[in-house]
Amino acid sequence: MRIAIVAESFLPLMNGVTHSILRVLEHLQDRGDEVLVIAPSTQAAEPAAGPELVHGALVHRLPSVPLAGYTNVRVAMGGVYRVKRILADYAPDVVHLASPFVLGWRAVQAAHQLGIPTIAIYQTEVPSYTARYGVPFLENWAWNRVENIHLLATRTLVPSTFALNQLRGRGIPRVAMWRRGVDTARFSPEKRDAGWRASVVPGGERIIGYVGRLAVEKQVEDLAVLADVPHARLVIVGDGPRRAALEEALPGAVFTGFLGGEDLARAVASFDLFVHPGEFETFCQTIQEAMASGVPVVATGRGGPLDLVENSRTGWLYEPGDLAGLRAQVMDLMGDDAKRRAFAAAAHASVQHRTWPALSAELVGHYREVISASPLAGLHGSRRGAAL
Repeated sequence: MRIAIVAESFLPLMNGVTHSILRVLEHLQDRGDEVLVIAPSTQAAEPAAGPELVHGALVHRLPSVPLAGYTNVRVAMGGVYRVKRILADYAPDVVHLASPFVLGWRAVQAAHQLGIPTIAIYQTEVPSYTARYGVPFLENWAWNRVENIHLLATRTLVPSTFALNQLRGRGIPRVAMWRRGVDTARFSPEKRDAGWRASVVPGGERIIGYVGRLAVEKQVEDLAVLADVPHARLVIVGDGPRRAALEEALPGAVFTGFLGGEDLARAVASFDLFVHPGEFETFCQTIQEAMASGVPVVATGRGGPLDLVENSRTGWLYEPGDLAGLRAQVMDLMGDDAKRRAFAAAAHASVQHRTWPALSAELVGHYREVISASPLAGLHGSRRGAAL
């Protein structure tokens, strides 16, 4: 296949969207597909010396500006015509829209005008962020944008039952489930490291860990209710615009900064309990990584965690806003070693079948279906053949 992936955000910014794109690119490279990634430019002062390739895919950067108040997030500039010209020149069989909102809105219009089928991945609940960022009056506008994108897309893929019901409830047709994979070799109980634990909690306390961006929508400040859990310490892994404020709000917590690769795998496996207070997760990949690492989870009972965490077996879910409930569930597991170990074993077992190769192969199946159903099926390939 010849695939164009339009990325609302991409490297060097690492988040859930970027992570899933990278795993898909690895799979497409192994298959021998041709891939173009269209993404916002980076903050680099000088252009790259040659073509930018990521897992065999050529990356086409569009001029961008930093998002106000979140300078490492870039927003692509330009209109529909610019994206349409790129897609027309590349002639993909399918366009994959990764968490579309700004650039993705232009891309879905451009692909529609060109008759190219599109797969839109609903991955970020942008409209619900508006109140958290102090602009609740933009929520209706944001939902209108989301609805317009997914109404125009050939097929929308969502990562959770909550997201499926949410979009269907807003009248979005052609919605299907596509979950996320997890690297069960990288995230494993075997990565637990006594030396790392001693470096962050030299007093030997148990570790209540969080991994994620330190941003308003993640609600990390809610973890203040865990600050005085006996014989335990909060360890916060990640970075973001809220870090300084959170360090002040959680003075007893350890902040490691951003960790990636094996450093992240070692940290997660070394937790005794994983907590995630965010209410706007369409999936929550870090929960899945904690479970693969043999760590039980306490998370908000809304969004993606509803599918990932099985109450009283792999962890606990608490009602959104019920911080007393969050604390009680953490206390329950931190105070019962046998229960915590049982939850940990069940969590580990529950995600072993969710590998990225399996999930990426499922995505390719969606590509095939929308391509074969397209009135222009085979046309782009024929043009390439003529050109060759």
